Amino acid sequence: MVSLPVPRTDAGHDGLAAFRRSPHRALLALDFDGTLAPIVPDPEQARAHPDVLPALARLAPLVGTLAIITGRAAATAVRLGRLDADEAPADLVVLGAYGAERWDAATGRTRTPGPHAGVAAARAELPEVVSGSVPSGQAHIEDKGGALAVHTRRAADPAAALEALRRPLTELAARHGLHVEPGRFVLELRPPGMDKGAALTRLVAERDPSVVVYGGDDLGDLAAFAAVERLRGDGIPGVRVLSASAEVPELAAAADLAVDGPAGVAELLGALADAAGETPGGTAAAPRD
Repeated sequence: MVSLPVPRTDAGHDGLAAFRRSPHRALLALDFDGTLAPIVPDPEQARAHPDVLPALARLAPLVGTLAIITGRAAATAVRLGRLDADEAPADLVVLGAYGAERWDAATGRTRTPGPHAGVAAARAELPEVVSGSVPSGQAHIEDKGGALAVHTRRAADPAAALEALRRPLTELAARHGLHVEPGRFVLELRPPGMDKGAALTRLVAERDPSVVVYGGDDLGDLAAFAAVERLRGDGIPGVRVLSASAEVPELAAAADLAVDGPAGVAELLGALADAAGETPGGTAAAPRD
């Protein structure tokens, strides 16, 4: 029998056992940055770990649903991750902008919502707020379309720059009815009600899986971890996988299983594919529209 990592929780053990029993009805969802792709100073330079696409391609025919849930625009995650390449999974679903956008590999189509008035208003004010809070070059604005992110990873003191931005960005968000989400040297302004937990819950309702595995690395993934916990309370086994880093120790207590960054995630995906291949009749269920 293929060896899988050992979870630290009983619920995690139960989740992996449920995956072994019926991988063809499993839902596997993953964050992008920090989980499939290493964190880099320039978000535009993020790329999936080289072992990720081959592992996803092996796993995709063996599981019921394979999804990526990210704060990035769906099209951006597809482009940076090369998720539309020939070697990428054919049935992958990408939920971008925390689920507000959706890209389906089967059709190549992207569904996006209309512009949010609060984001548009904050977008106009954000450069002045940032320049008035930290010296030039200490923060970088990333426009995600449906959300706005301010990164301080390139600053001489990233933590100090982030702290200097926290209050003015919180006040800007409040003026325009937005929520501020902290992350790994980033503060993100986005509409309320948009989070990875809600996106995961909607996908579960659509696909009706027998088990849910979710992997993430940052504070924004706590909502998805909480969604897995609620699903377990409803009788659906689940596993919360942490792509571990020294930058976000807060997630460790909420995870059932930790692996060593994107390289560890790719290794786990390969092990799940091996385990799924051992299951008699382990072929993927037909996707549901």
